[in-house]
Amino acid sequence: MLQLPNWLLSPWRTFRRRRLLAQPFPDQWSPFLAQLPFYRQLAPTCQERLRRDLRVVVAEWRWEGCGGLEVDDEMRVVIAATACLLLLGLDHDYYANVSTVLVYPSGWRRPGSLDGAGMAEPDRHVLGEAWREGPVVLAWDAARHGAFDPKDGHNLVLHEFAHKLDLIDGRADGRPPLRARADAAPWREAMQREFDALSKAADRGRPTLLDHYGATNPAEFFAVATECFFERGAALAARHPSLYAELQRFYGQDPARRGGK
Repeated sequence: MLQLPNWLLSPWRTFRRRRLLAQPFPDQWSPFLAQLPFYRQLAPTCQERLRRDLRVVVAEWRWEGCGGLEVDDEMRVVIAATACLLLLGLDHDYYANVSTVLVYPSGWRRPGSLDGAGMAEPDRHVLGEAWREGPVVLAWDAARHGAFDPKDGHNLVLHEFAHKLDLIDGRADGRPPLRARADAAPWREAMQREFDALSKAADRGRPTLLDHYGATNPAEFFAVATECFFERGAALAARHPSLYAELQRFYGQDPARRGGK
């Protein structure tokens, strides 16, 4: 297969995107988009930007059904629109580190393996994965549930695509590329403080607004915090104002003001 060099690929991609966006928005996608609660809460200008981003990523990602699933327009629109919600306030290149989205009907079992110390890890039930240099893998039933229940604080697509933002620099460390160098210190301080607090609460079994899974490591903390930021923004702003402020500065959005409880 012919592989174009990067200096040729970028102008061709730009031309292809312009040609795509010059065409009318697909009529058959509109009902799927209009059903999404988070989309209905957006300002008209944000809705328009999301529609543009949605068209590009649907066209550029390779969509593959797994486990006998056939990917249809509803799946593409729901998954891509949810992922594009993260991009609304960012300068971005349409998730350039995503080329393929694999969609299973539901969760699957990941066989156990040996860890770095030679200890056996158990099998685990998986709903989604974001590979460092590979696809995003999603369970459709969980992805759809997350999109249509926007206030429970859990959203599989937001979680996995937050990982992809984190991985833009090649490191899964809970620190995506920030807007300015001066943002690094307050980000690091707020995230470490909140991560430590969540870890202590999880160890003690104390209920928290943030899912205890975020205490796994800093990368999972960022993904879990992203879910809560977009789905329970008002509660996050009230209970964890410094965390909310850092996420607001990074994403360039204020979901607490558009109805997130």
